[in-house]
Amino acid sequence: METTLRGKDPGTGKTIEVRCREGRVIAIEEADSQETGWLIPGLIDLQVNGYRGDDFNSDTLDIDAIQRLARNLLAEGVTTFLPTLVTASEEKILHNLRVIGAARQHDPLLRHMIPYVHIEGPHIAAEDGPRGAHSVEHIRPPDLNEFKRWQAASGNLVGMVTLSPHYAQAPEYICEVAALGVHISLGHTGANAGQILRAVDAGARLSTHLGNGVAGMLPRHPNLIWAQLAEDRLTASFIADGHHLPVDTLISMLRAKTVARAVLISDLVALAGLSPGDYESPVGGRVCLHPDGRLNLAGTDYLAGATATMKDALTHVVVNAGFSLSEAVGMATGNPGRFVGNRGVLRVGARADLVTICWDESSSKLTTSDVFVLGQDLLKLSH
Repeated sequence: METTLRGKDPGTGKTIEVRCREGRVIAIEEADSQETGWLIPGLIDLQVNGYRGDDFNSDTLDIDAIQRLARNLLAEGVTTFLPTLVTASEEKILHNLRVIGAARQHDPLLRHMIPYVHIEGPHIAAEDGPRGAHSVEHIRPPDLNEFKRWQAASGNLVGMVTLSPHYAQAPEYICEVAALGVHISLGHTGANAGQILRAVDAGARLSTHLGNGVAGMLPRHPNLIWAQLAEDRLTASFIADGHHLPVDTLISMLRAKTVARAVLISDLVALAGLSPGDYESPVGGRVCLHPDGRLNLAGTDYLAGATATMKDALTHVVVNAGFSLSEAVGMATGNPGRFVGNRGVLRVGARADLVTICWDESSSKLTTSDVFVLGQDLLKLSH
């Protein structure tokens, strides 16, 4: 069955017609019709902890919760995402890896949307600030045997690991794990520039939510942020929600890293999409969700995750940071797509994961009208 989609190309502003068959794009042509919506690749989120009450880090994670989470992300235009497990006991990480693996086997849509799992920790810095909301009692050094147990439990489902490179064994761990095709990202760290360089030499290729998961006070120079911004072998992810990075900081970091090496992530947590208030969270314990979306550990200024979706990040980068829609879309599709099998591109032969978005300039609001996964309009099918 063949499907035809029309929308404006953010790069040219011209209307294009995209034909899809058997889950792939078979033709892209300019069209005469005037469309109001923009046609873009499906959004790709490399860091999702949870959403709308469902949490990948829950003690009671099950297949139904993962299916709900995926459907809710689809409604936001996300067609590929990485479930993210944070610092916890090995037993809990292994259990939740098994559940995610079973969910992928049970549901073909999940198998497509979830290429692999991102583990953020437990090999991070233990100090306040760099640790963020992670549980200090479960922080531990990198251990290749533990990594092997993760893979054995999940069927080699771990494809990204965020760690701090300050550990003496970090370079060896990074070298061994990266050689298996697993992406190593640097984050939640107080490492010095030399330790960061050694980690990159060993095979680290990403920075996790750069500018966050660091101490509140840093030396002017050198410091770990400059070192990662300057290292061209590192692609950096950024939480563009107005809370994790002030606008001037976000602009400066994106310009320094360049659009080509920048990735937008949500870092969504289970409380995202819920009403403001005080909550008990599996990550961080007692937290406060404010009406403006800021989520912090109760009684502190430390952030406890993010509540803005990828769609919100796109809007923030265009409206407040001054980047074009085309540039913002690239940071949310093709750039993260390089780390999930080269997804997030609109070209002949590519997967037909496509989203139609509408931009209301008067309200600076972005909405999703259609979400196609492998050429099927899943938003319409779910209604």
